[in-house]
Amino acid sequence: MSIFSRLSDIINANLNALLEKAEDPEKIIRLMIQEMEDTLVEIRSAAAKCIADKKELRRRIDWLEKEQAEWAGRAELAVRRDREDLARAALAEKQAIADQIEAFSNDLGLLDSQLEKFNQDIGKLQSKLGDAKNRQRSIVLRHKTATTQLAARKHIHDDSIDEMLFRFENAERKIDRIESEGEALGMGRRRNLADEIAGLEDDDRVEAELADLKNQVGKQPAKSDKPAKESKS
Repeated sequence: MSIFSRLSDIINANLNALLEKAEDPEKIIRLMIQEMEDTLVEIRSAAAKCIADKKELRRRIDWLEKEQAEWAGRAELAVRRDREDLARAALAEKQAIADQIEAFSNDLGLLDSQLEKFNQDIGKLQSKLGDAKNRQRSIVLRHKTATTQLAARKHIHDDSIDEMLFRFENAERKIDRIESEGEALGMGRRRNLADEIAGLEDDDRVEAELADLKNQVGKQPAKSDKPAKESKS
């Protein structure tokens, strides 16, 4: 494949379409950038050779133009010396050189057109390369985010996680049953010695408060239940 065909494929490529089909978008974008950079190097190398060929042609044309001028001078000299045969031969050489100059000039025009095409291709490729590099960071971040989200969703919908949560719930229910059985065993059983002593301490506090209350009531004057009789006038 020529570098121009490959360049055309790269320039006309739809990056989004390629990325959607790619299993690894990061790898694809890196390969595309590398491909464009390699192609850019090849085009610049071809352009450099074209410039060198153009300079060589220019030098040959300059040399032929000098030769053409010299043969023209020789033909003129031969005419002055009445040597039409030599003048005719000199003019024939001059014409042959003119034909070479015309051919080289045509080649020079082709090289100019080729260089102009190189310049346009390089400009297009540099634009696409800059766009790809600018979008590379965004694409890499989007790919990593999408990969993380996909992994998270796979875990969320993973049956093993549901099974693990079900086991947790079963364990909690078993612990609830054990705790309930322990509480049930303590119902209706006689209190131990520490509990009884603690109860006596509570009784002492109640008795002390009752005695204090009686003492207060005993100090208060007795109240008659019947109202006093009114005195006669």
